[in-house]
Amino acid sequence: MIAEAIVLLIAGFGAAWISAPASLDTLLPALLPASLFAVLMTLLMSALGLYQREQPRNLSELVGRVLFAFLLGLPVAYMVFRLMPQGSIAMPALDISLCMGFGGILLLRAASFLQADGAGMFTRRILVVGTGSEAASVWAAVSTSASSTHTIVGFVPVGAEDTVEVPSTMVMPEGSCVMQLARDHRANEIVVAVRERRGGVLPLRELLDCKLAGVTVNDLSSFFERMRGQVRLDTLRASWLIYGDGFRQGFARAAVKRVFDIVASSVLLVLTAPVMLLAALAIAIESGFPVIYRQERVGQGGRTFKVLKFRSMRLDAEADGKPRWAGSNDDRITRVGHFIRKTRIDELPQIFNVLHGDMSFVGPRPERPFFVDQLTDQIPFYAARHSVKPGITGWAQVRYSYGASVDDAVQKLQYDLYYVKNHTLFLDILVLLQTVRVVLTGDGAR
Repeated sequence: MIAEAIVLLIAGFGAAWISAPASLDTLLPALLPASLFAVLMTLLMSALGLYQREQPRNLSELVGRVLFAFLLGLPVAYMVFRLMPQGSIAMPALDISLCMGFGGILLLRAASFLQADGAGMFTRRILVVGTGSEAASVWAAVSTSASSTHTIVGFVPVGAEDTVEVPSTMVMPEGSCVMQLARDHRANEIVVAVRERRGGVLPLRELLDCKLAGVTVNDLSSFFERMRGQVRLDTLRASWLIYGDGFRQGFARAAVKRVFDIVASSVLLVLTAPVMLLAALAIAIESGFPVIYRQERVGQGGRTFKVLKFRSMRLDAEADGKPRWAGSNDDRITRVGHFIRKTRIDELPQIFNVLHGDMSFVGPRPERPFFVDQLTDQIPFYAARHSVKPGITGWAQVRYSYGASVDDAVQKLQYDLYYVKNHTLFLDILVLLQTVRVVLTGDGAR
């Protein structure tokens, strides 16, 4: 992101350079619009998913996505560079600078795309300690990833594991020194993927030497947290939650988040008021009143509140009084309901829940008490998601599709736990940008 922002900044200065002889008097006034152009274009590309961990390996798709971002950014560029004094940027020069920016970003991405596996500047070269099922899960995560940001250089066998569930050609000789292996294979990260750690099975002294030499040493939970943006339940230990970093709650963090919620919700309310009015009229015309649906949900600390949504189902959707997950092609959803669910318009009344203080703008999605009781009994650590306010959108919503089963709830909880552990203002802004992509593409709507 930083590299591409620099390319866009240079492209902005290029427009000033082409329009007039290069001098301090012509380039200094271009600093503000060039910087603004670089920031706005970077945010736009982020909203379109160009900085997600998982990137396509298909070069034509990559070019298409970058081109689409620049086509959307054309109005932004022309608007920003009109801020130049006396309109000193000529339109032909601006066109050339946009082509320079587009070409520069394509070159950067093509270089990353065409690099040999494990040879990139930002590639993590991982040495895995272990050869059993946990080591196999690391191999599966890296080998099935759509990006080339991680590569495994080998697996170190330990005495506690009798089976080899990883490619045998990548298993190092028994008794090898971990520190020497890390040097020989230029590993910059070691992942300890061993289920049984008692009885002196781990080469702790060698791992300490690696850490002191600047090699990152992680356990399985930390590895998946960084690579996938989730806290994996199958690798989770209560001690990691208790003693590890994160999961900090405090007055300062809560105050910043509340200010952000009020500002973001107020802006969104003003921008979407006409859309909400049209949605209410469409619902009333198709299936009558009420147009707002109030439903009990579980919020922070396990307290219940009434969430507000535009009604997207028939009035008799739960006539038997039994709560049910919404399924694919659910026949209870009306025609207007299909549209407002696809575009997430049905969630807009929750702005008032945020302003009231029951919800946050970003956070885990609130569930109904019936499902919360069910999921708490079946899924470990499920109650941890209630340590923060629920949100209109969230990390799980932009990283995973719609949840309509216990298995889906497990997957979403892993993202919710990541958010609870790491939530910051920056992460909230990142989720909002990714929400734009989800709304534009309709991912996960049901």
